[in-house]
Amino acid sequence: MRKVVLLEHVSLDGYVAGPNGEMDWIRLSDQLWDHVTDLTAAADAAIYGKLTYQMMEGYWPTAGEGPGASQHEKDHADWLKQATKVMVSRTLESAKWGADDHAVVVGRNLRQEIEAMKQQPGKNLLLIGSVSVAQAFMNLGLIDEYRLNINPVILGGGRSLFEGLEGKIDLRLTGAVTLSTGVIASQYELA
Repeated sequence: MRKVVLLEHVSLDGYVAGPNGEMDWIRLSDQLWDHVTDLTAAADAAIYGKLTYQMMEGYWPTAGEGPGASQHEKDHADWLKQATKVMVSRTLESAKWGADDHAVVVGRNLRQEIEAMKQQPGKNLLLIGSVSVAQAFMNLGLIDEYRLNINPVILGGGRSLFEGLEGKIDLRLTGAVTLSTGVIASQYELA
């Protein structure tokens, strides 16, 4: 069965964005990109909320084509061209991704739609960013694995990943790697 894997960059105090929505505190590196590439290799679908989807759709279809594109941008853009893009929205009926038609919309019956996708053949479903969607998935028990890139910074406020949780979620640490930037790439599964 396919798994839903959540990938988030978080501060040490659990925020995914600062008080003004800033994300300039995320310590990007080639090591981090290599870690993300390992995750995408095990997935064939990317799940985004509507706003994140629209932001990503405006960038990634051509991101790997420019003369200044890094190898990581090329690799991620190539992965996204092949992956099914899933937009979570209760208001939109359809989605496009550049000229690509590997896009679907879910959200009217989120639990049933995602559970059905998990039963289909294929690789993992990678939920990237999209905090409100991540929170909804957590509350519905849809996340099978948490991949948290914990950045060595305390923001003291902002957008919390765990705000609004309706109950405790017991996890078990299954892996952690400390990157040269001080980021801890951690992996948790349900206990």
